[in-house]
Amino acid sequence: MKKEQILVRITGQDRPGLTASVMGILAKYDAQILDIGQADIHSTLSLGILIRMDETNSGQVMKELLFKATELGVQIGFSPISDNEYEDWVGHQGKNRYILTVMGRQLEARQIEAATSVIAEQGLNIDSIIRLTGRKSIKNPAKHTRACIEFSLRGEPKDRQEMQSKLMKLSSEMEIDFSFQLDDMFRRMRRLICFDMDSTLIQTECIDELAERNGVGAQVRAITESAMRGEIDFKESFTRRVSLLKGLDVSVMQEIAEKLPITEGVDRLMTTLKRYGYKIAILSGGFTYFGEYLQRRYGIDYVYANELEIGPDGKLTGRYVGEIVDGHRKAELLKLIAQVEKVNLAQTIAVGDGANDLPMISEAGLGIAFHAKPRVVANAEQSINTIGLDGVLYFLGFKDSYLGDQGVM
Repeated sequence: MKKEQILVRITGQDRPGLTASVMGILAKYDAQILDIGQADIHSTLSLGILIRMDETNSGQVMKELLFKATELGVQIGFSPISDNEYEDWVGHQGKNRYILTVMGRQLEARQIEAATSVIAEQGLNIDSIIRLTGRKSIKNPAKHTRACIEFSLRGEPKDRQEMQSKLMKLSSEMEIDFSFQLDDMFRRMRRLICFDMDSTLIQTECIDELAERNGVGAQVRAITESAMRGEIDFKESFTRRVSLLKGLDVSVMQEIAEKLPITEGVDRLMTTLKRYGYKIAILSGGFTYFGEYLQRRYGIDYVYANELEIGPDGKLTGRYVGEIVDGHRKAELLKLIAQVEKVNLAQTIAVGDGANDLPMISEAGLGIAFHAKPRVVANAEQSINTIGLDGVLYFLGFKDSYLGDQGVM
């Protein structure tokens, strides 16, 4: 008996049992479901079902579906799909799939238009769009608002480097952040995340705080800024800065640690990562003392930073102990921890803001520049500049509904 394909499109007010009612009719005539998809926006349903069935039954099926649609108060439409059209569609399903994540404090039509124009220029097709953040309250807007949507794309970009460049340009011009990732198994199975500490997990540079207490703040800040811009070698700058801390009483470190300004979103991010079994590391060019303080606070698994030498009088000697954790060492440590934890490098994430974070950002499966220096943003494929550190969760595909956060958009 000859078969045919029919695309059934249903729109209208969503209600419980609607899909079951439609499927009841299709089941009665042994219809095969070739594809099905549904979206629900503000309680308005859009449901598509591609069916294959005996040609002799199609008229009766459409008639019964029309009656049921009237009964349910929804609109229904039908489109015949030829065998050739169906096979052509199936052939396109083998193309690569990508995920484009777009986020900011809020999203407006002009920003989404700009992002989707880049997608269209690259010849990519949008298969689906989902919202990752909760719905925003108009009467009681949240203090730290954020909005994030995720595009599922099919195809291969004509020029990925050009696409990345345009997205980064839009990011700086329109106050939105982007992440463009291949939608493969590794993207869904990240397991290890490595953070820089100073100006990433905390909103300060610990060495600057120590320098202020030792009366050499301006001198150390100047060296720090030059190093973070990549103008001087990190090891040289570190040695020079540490020497300026000579004579500072070690008790000052505890005072600073207890008042560290934690970056927006860190509490939420750490709680989520621990809940879902991620291994977490701090790889810092800062100091072990402060890294271990954060380790105790958040249950962080690994801390690698620099150890300040303390003299018998309880004061800093102006020297450090052991190997300096610079950019090269951070990349080495990321690979070492991944090996110890039996994690594929593609499942790793690195987050940082300075030039010495670039090696580990480049090495990780997902490298993210966070409120970073221009040189770092220019060399990273993903960046977060508009919201807090919990924005990392959206790049990993988390939804607010997973986290119990329904009131933020």
